[in-house]
Amino acid sequence: MFEELSSKFEGLYRKIRGQARLSEDNVNEAVRDVRRALLDADVNYKVAKKFIDDVQARALGGEVLKSVSPEQQFIKILYDELVMMMGGAAEDISYSAELPTIVMVCGLQGSGKTTFTAKFANHLKSKNKKAMLVAGDIYRPAAIEQLQLLGKQIDVPVFTIEGLKNAVKIAEEGVREARAKGFDVVIIDTAGRLSIDEVMMKEVADIKSSVKPHEILFVCDAMTGQDAVTTAKAFHDQLAFDGVVLTKLDGDARGGAALSIRSIVDEPIKFVSTGEKLDALEQFYPDRMASRILGMGDIVTLVEKAQSQITEEDAKKVEEKLRKNEFTLDDFRDQLQQIKKMGSIKDLLGYIPGVNAAAIKDANIDDNAFSRIEAIITSMTKEERRVPQVLNASRRERIAMGSGTNVTEVNKLVKQFTEMQKMMKRFSHGKISKQMRDMMAKMPIAPTE
Repeated sequence: MFEELSSKFEGLYRKIRGQARLSEDNVNEAVRDVRRALLDADVNYKVAKKFIDDVQARALGGEVLKSVSPEQQFIKILYDELVMMMGGAAEDISYSAELPTIVMVCGLQGSGKTTFTAKFANHLKSKNKKAMLVAGDIYRPAAIEQLQLLGKQIDVPVFTIEGLKNAVKIAEEGVREARAKGFDVVIIDTAGRLSIDEVMMKEVADIKSSVKPHEILFVCDAMTGQDAVTTAKAFHDQLAFDGVVLTKLDGDARGGAALSIRSIVDEPIKFVSTGEKLDALEQFYPDRMASRILGMGDIVTLVEKAQSQITEEDAKKVEEKLRKNEFTLDDFRDQLQQIKKMGSIKDLLGYIPGVNAAAIKDANIDDNAFSRIEAIITSMTKEERRVPQVLNASRRERIAMGSGTNVTEVNKLVKQFTEMQKMMKRFSHGKISKQMRDMMAKMPIAPTE
């Protein structure tokens, strides 16, 4: 995400790099580049203008510190203003003191609304909250069946009334059911249309008036850029929703919707969907997103993703093996499987500070390489996985044949793992702090290139 904008900012840093100080001339040149980058990213014109004015005022306002370079100072100003433009701080939904918390989800057809509803229920499950879904889209063919299928996948009940074509009544009965059965949160999926119309708006307004939701979330497709912003404003004028959900953000190379929508509707982006899987939902953190846009990575989210896949007990076991230099190819395979659960390699690289956005975009990264590595390790005997030093030429040929790979790939894996073992040995001899060992235990270890 934000590949185009990030690459333009990287070019901007090079222009400022080496300057003795921030002057009116180099600041004006820099902000012109920033303005062009924002408009190319489909950021709303008024939002972009205010952003540029604020950056320019700060850069020329005597805030320059002698202890940092002009480049670092300008990046810090950009970072602060991006964070403010996207809302300043993360905001969760508002939970009711009296159960259940009622959440209504609205948006246009095709925005990913129904899928988000299930993703959100799954997110709540991970926070130990008991959720129930209400299928309130009575118009789109198979919408109810879709939600029921998604609910089954995440083991969350879906309430509907067979044959009833009254969304308000379904919502009312769904809330009553959730209250009677002690659910923490009830999430109401509402009908969308291909475009905003009076009938749709009246229906969601009637549901709001009837069930009085504690939270209304508007779902929009980030890839539609300014159309998403325009639609959000129209919905907010009619419905006064409480927060925005951006879907398909992983496919949005520009980022205009994410950067504009908060300023236009004055409501926070609360969640972003970053993939098709039902766990591909993140709470939106303006500071982390600004860091990623500016090429500074997002190591906090990366560690959180790792921790969500690795239990504390597993982390302690890995830490113990690292400490005793007993990390084997079996453990290595387990780590690869953890990485695969976290998402694509390109996405994970985007979280790492200093990784060039353009380089990621152009890189030929094959996620299937992990499957080949797993196949190679699985084709080994237990002894070979524990002590790869026993792998002679004939054994390597057998492993290559059994895994459907070639000897070169087997040799590459063995070499990488041997180098990793040497590194682990140095660490286990006290050349790495306990804090670093703990960190490594919680982070999946990827194969090197």
